[in-house]
Amino acid sequence: MSQDFENAPKCAPCPFPRAKRACQIEDGKGNDGCPSIMHQEVLEKANKAYEDPDTLHFARMASVQEASCYQNRGPDPYTLQPGKTRIEEIIQFARRMGYTRLGMAFCAGLRKEAALVDKLFTMRGFEMVSAVCKSGRTLKSDLGIASEDQICIGKDESICNPIYQAELLNAHGTQLNILLGLCVGHDSLFLKHCEAPCTVLAAKDRVTGHNPLAPIYQLDSYYAKLMVPELDEMVEPGQGSMKK
Repeated sequence: MSQDFENAPKCAPCPFPRAKRACQIEDGKGNDGCPSIMHQEVLEKANKAYEDPDTLHFARMASVQEASCYQNRGPDPYTLQPGKTRIEEIIQFARRMGYTRLGMAFCAGLRKEAALVDKLFTMRGFEMVSAVCKSGRTLKSDLGIASEDQICIGKDESICNPIYQAELLNAHGTQLNILLGLCVGHDSLFLKHCEAPCTVLAAKDRVTGHNPLAPIYQLDSYYAKLMVPELDEMVEPGQGSMKK
């Protein structure tokens, strides 16, 4: 095992309660690689980014938005009481930032939802630029994807084109982009090629009605199979067939 991985941050399995963690209190505790105890050079580099005025303003508004989502605030002890849905948060954050033109990249499978989201933002005065994943009708065969690796075998099939979605929004000067149900991998390409900051309204999960955490909540019951790696579907490296 490399030294880099031994010292890598491992916040997810941190064994200490919130009230005793180094990220929460001075002189708190942390496990191996705790980023609140170690990695100070990386922390200094990250914090230096806030010296940029635009980044600082964005970070401040994001923090203000976070606090505004709780109905009761004050010193400990108190009980958290959230009061705003994610779509309300996005609307309010866009207003705090003074944005007027928003972009939305959505999956063709969420056309109805996209139309409603577009309507809600338009009603509030935002200019909406939206692009569906199949925009442009670039064929999968153009990327060398074999017919047997398509959804509909034997037919012309358009790729999801997140790079085109990103470039469309870039070309029309969107100030904040909203992801709605892009596929795994396609969402990564979209984020990589966007010029404006992005936020996710919904992550695609075809089985759970776009609630990706449902299997995590049910690991001790209906999704217990996830705790048995031997039951995973075997996906060999480079399994996809490519046309020559």
